[in-house]
Formats: sequence, C-alpha cells, structure tokens
Amino acid sequence: MTERLQVSAFYQEVQSRLKLKLRNSPRGLTREITQKEVHRPGLALAGFIELFTYDRVQILGNTEIRYLGSLNDQARRATLTTLFKFEIPCIIVTNDNPLPLELSQAADAAGIAVFSSPLTTTETTHLLSDYLDQKFAPHITIHGSLVDVYGTGLIFTGRSGIGKSEVSLDLVERGHRLVSDDMVTLTRTAENVLIGHGREYLKHYMEIRGIGIIDVGRMFGVRAIRQQKRVETEVELVDWRPDGDYERVGLEEQQKEYLGVKIPHVVLPIFPGKNITVIAEAIALNLHLKIYGFHPAREFSRALTEVMESKTKLQSYLEKDFE
Repeated sequence: MTERLQVSAFYQEVQSRLKLKLRNSPRGLTREITQKEVHRPGLALAGFIELFTYDRVQILGNTEIRYLGSLNDQARRATLTTLFKFEIPCIIVTNDNPLPLELSQAADAAGIAVFSSPLTTTETTHLLSDYLDQKFAPHITIHGSLVDVYGTGLIFTGRSGIGKSEVSLDLVERGHRLVSDDMVTLTRTAENVLIGHGREYLKHYMEIRGIGIIDVGRMFGVRAIRQQKRVETEVELVDWRPDGDYERVGLEEQQKEYLGVKIPHVVLPIFPGKNITVIAEAIALNLHLKIYGFHPAREFSRALTEVMESKTKLQSYLEKDFE
C-alpha cells in the first residue's frame, strides 16, 4: 500500500487533470501526503482548531477566500499564522481565486506549497478524491497474466514456463484483450473489487519463450489491449498428474483471496494437445451464466436427482403390481 506520496510527485501526476499551478516557492514540494481524504479548513480559519484535520490536502474555495478577504490585514496574518503552525501537506485554491498576499507569505515561511486551479471546488474535490483513493488503495503484485475474455477478467497463474503467456497470446489472437503479462498489480477499491493492471514500464509487452519480447499493442492494434480490468476469476495452470484430484462436476467452487477479496479459483491441469484457450473462453462464459442466475453444475445435479427419484417411484409402483 502507498502510505506516503511526495507533493512533487502529486503535482506532476495531477497537474493536467486539475489544471494546477504552483503559486509560491517550490520548497513545499518536498512535503508528503499521508491521507487519502481532503479537507476544507473553514472552521480552522475561524479559530476552531480542536478538530482540525491538518494532515490532509486542504482545499480553499470561494467561502474560505472571501472569509479571508473580509478580515483586516492584521487579523488575516494572525489567522494564517495559526493555520500554518500545523504540518499541512499542501493547499489548493479553487475557482482561480486570487491569493491574498499574506497567504503566500505565510505558506512560504512554513514551507507549504500552494496551488491554484480554475476548476470549481466540487470538481476539484471529486477528481482529487478519485486520484487519492486509487493512490492509497491496498495493492499487491503477483506473477501472472491478465486477459479480458468476453468481458470477464481472467488472471492466469502457475509455475514459470507453464504457458501463461502462450495462452494469453492465443486468446488475443482470437479477439480478446490483454491487460498485462508476467506481472499484474491488484488493487482493492472501496467497493471491495479487485482491479488489475500492469506496470508502467512493461506496458503490453509479452515474453514468448523461443521468440523473445513482442509488443502486443503494436502487433494486434488497440483492439487487443486495455489498461486495466476487474479481476473476476483466477485460472491456475498446473501440470497434469494421473493421480491428481481435479474438479469433475463443479458443485464445490474453490475460491482464492487477495487483499481480503475472494474470487473464483479454477485449477486447470494441462498436457500437450489440450486446448486451454477454448477452456478459458468456456470459464468466462460459464461465469456469465452464474452471474445471471444459472448454475450449470447445480442444474445438472437437480435434473439427475429428479430422474433418479422418478425411476425409484416407478420401480416401487411396479414392485407392488401383482397382477
């Protein structure tokens, strides 16, 4: 989990999204953001600091700027001096409001970066909260390949060299979309959903043993790739063993847990000649059926039970027919 975010990195990553401009000394860019929530310090400006959550990004909107403008110079300096005694990560002034001179001076003295944005306070808060939620969300990186198959995120895991990349490449060739090969970062969102994406420097490159590195995006076009996808099922590729205990019916569903989120877990034994790609497509489509309330294994079990009960009743009837 990302626990600390330097203000300089924050500025670089959201500058275009929030249309930010640094309005004072860059000395404050070395500070760190440690909380994903944002705060408007209205009460703190008015003097109530007992519950001031200073360790968050502070947003000054029209109300805060107009309040500061209503104070005389001495009162404004005193208010800002009190505010900047706290270890504030940084400040964003919205609506392109003009900065009071005392604000810039007090921020420079305290080493706190002040940014301005032409966006409204609501827009700024919404976009900033989305960014910080994603930045501070719990995440792990696992060894595997993530592919969007019929809209279902299948992550293929297994020992090195078992064929994860080859299966993913075959799926791409059949019209499905690669998210990441080799290393997949899983992030848990606030809705307890796992989102998978690749590392920035890996992009959509893939290593095929015997060939080397290929660029899936350039080779197959933009239709064959996507940046991220919800992870809905793990398909673990394992070597076939004659004495292996593999699921035959599907009544007992296995699950795998990542970051506290459980997803279906399919153990798929492989051997030469077995069409793993078609089976992967079947796994995705089967999940669709379950989402829409149709569970094939349970339906089969129910139908089989009905047939057996019907035969039992018939046999019982015939046994009592002595004519």
